[in-house]
Amino acid sequence: MPRDPVCGMVVDADKAIKRKIGDRTYHFCSETCARTYEQPERELKAMRRRVTMALLGVVSVATLRVMAMLGLTVAIMALKIVGISALDLALFVVSTPIVWIAGWGIHHGAYKALKNRAINMDVLITTGVLAGWGYGAVSTFFPALGSEGYGYLEIAIAILAFVLLGKFIEETIRRRSAAAIRKLLKLQPTIARVLKDGQEVEVSIDDVQVGDIFVVKPGEKIPTDGVVVSGLSSVDEKIITGESIPVEKNVGNEVIGATINKTGLLKVKATKVGEDTALMQIVHLVEEAQSANAPVQKLADRVVGYFVPAVFTVAAIAFSYWLISSGNFSTAFLVLLSILLIACPCALGIATPTAILAGVGKGAEYGVLLRGGEYVENVRKLNTVVFDKTGTLTKGEPSVTDILTFESYKENEVLEFVAVAEKGSEHPLAEAVLKAASKAGFNIPDAETFEAVPGHGVKASLRDHVILFGNRRLMEENKISLKGSTESHLTKLEEQGKTAMLLAIDGKIAGIVAAMDTPKDNAAEAIKQLKNMGLEVAMLTGDNERTAKAIANQLGIDTVIANVLPWEKVNVIKKLQSEGKVVAMVGDGVNDAPALAQAQVGIAIGSGTDIAKETGGIVLIKDDLRDVARGIILSKATMRKIKQNLFWAFIYNTVSIPVAAVGLLNPIIAAGAMAFSSLFVVSNSATLKLLKL
Repeated sequence: MPRDPVCGMVVDADKAIKRKIGDRTYHFCSETCARTYEQPERELKAMRRRVTMALLGVVSVATLRVMAMLGLTVAIMALKIVGISALDLALFVVSTPIVWIAGWGIHHGAYKALKNRAINMDVLITTGVLAGWGYGAVSTFFPALGSEGYGYLEIAIAILAFVLLGKFIEETIRRRSAAAIRKLLKLQPTIARVLKDGQEVEVSIDDVQVGDIFVVKPGEKIPTDGVVVSGLSSVDEKIITGESIPVEKNVGNEVIGATINKTGLLKVKATKVGEDTALMQIVHLVEEAQSANAPVQKLADRVVGYFVPAVFTVAAIAFSYWLISSGNFSTAFLVLLSILLIACPCALGIATPTAILAGVGKGAEYGVLLRGGEYVENVRKLNTVVFDKTGTLTKGEPSVTDILTFESYKENEVLEFVAVAEKGSEHPLAEAVLKAASKAGFNIPDAETFEAVPGHGVKASLRDHVILFGNRRLMEENKISLKGSTESHLTKLEEQGKTAMLLAIDGKIAGIVAAMDTPKDNAAEAIKQLKNMGLEVAMLTGDNERTAKAIANQLGIDTVIANVLPWEKVNVIKKLQSEGKVVAMVGDGVNDAPALAQAQVGIAIGSGTDIAKETGGIVLIKDDLRDVARGIILSKATMRKIKQNLFWAFIYNTVSIPVAAVGLLNPIIAAGAMAFSSLFVVSNSATLKLLKL
């Protein structure tokens, strides 16, 4: 069943109030919630006006009552107008507009609910308020039909004031909890400066198409995701990735929509628009998180489904008992009002959504997105974290790690000769070598001759030097022998999981260049954090065991599962689960998606593929593995808040209804207690903002 995105109550899809916003249909329990979602700022202002009106009414009737009690203006208060006490008439005049104007949103919501054959919170509140006001009005104008009408009009507006004040404070706290999310949703630029026939034309962001070239000047937001085709600049990506240092962008680099261009002018080719952009994907994830609930909430949802009808039944029984036993309608009626007002199931309904919302808001500050209550609850039992290796623990591309020299050659000479040989090569190490040479500031000339030797390496020549760069077989075929020390160095590098290649110049071994897929920055620190939390950490990879263990040793990972084919990863997770382990899988690629879905908690790296993020229960926007620990800490803290909220809500209703039924609760106190119960839940959830991650 759908859930009201404002108050968190589960609603019947057929009977709920519906609003179509964008391409999605939302379901609400009341018109008040619908208006709050559609126009939050306007509704909050209107709510403030209603609260002010109700509170002024409470002060007014309290003043009138105190004046009467102290004997002030006795003559006026004792005056009869058409047989009606001036005091009672004044109370009626003050209370009526408050009940019907300030409370109209609640009454209208109750009418809509009843029209759809549903009973919601508005029905309970409206019943209590209108019953008190109606009985007070009858007792005022027809004293013979009422009994002690004195006080009921005050009760009606006091109830309404408590309810409205509670809703206003609750909504204010809720909005603060979601502040980080709302900032994110407001980031989308509205205008793009697109190049058409060589001219810059301002168009709506909705009209930008994939393939359009648009211009971004310094200080402007980048309209949509794309790739730089011209220009050099630094881009502030903090709002999306959380990185505080601007990132340098050059031709060929990807940029993210809504980030800020800091220095130079960029021309960008749009690659993703509309719902496909990184920002909108985050928005959808946040919407899912806000509307999701934990399995522990399902019990509360079932209780709420039967709760309201049961409250009316208990109220009717208690009313009948007190009416028969005391013979006093007023006493029975007060009990009826107290039960209806104290028993509002608001706290039960919002126990999980408010905690999830606060957790999502806190996570958004750090680039950690919780996708729903199910994953939050599973984290509580987590004992094993499995990392994919390539692209998750490592950078996903080889880097030059070692340059060894022989025959009096220097490091830069070896690197230059290797770069010349690899410049025309498609060998996996070529890109790593060329990057290293570029970083060293070399202007790499073209080889005079070049020949690729499949499975062995390359042959090239430069300035009358013959260059061979490849494996042992290439050296053997060219009758170049390896000395003992050279072979020893080569073997040592290979044992470290590195790919080592030999360089020969003019028939003599000149050096060894080794490369490997190196661990990401902070990866070792992230693993240490998880182990300190008492979690078992494992690495899952398709690489051979020697290479896998080399990476694992650098990072401090004890358990290595190597030689696993992509489609076998999910079976590894199933095997761990069959051993009684509660598993979190951390991955980034398409081939990780089944394992992410199989694990109790899938944690997707934000730099990974869309399908990985879709199957992750926790999405890390930044490419920082320390956020894995942050996500787990945040999830556990959120789960604690959910449990505290549900405990309070159950205890509150379990204790309060019997107290009201035996006549120990005044309706005004009941209304205040009901409002306090919801405020406690919302305020308790809001304390997640204080969590240090």
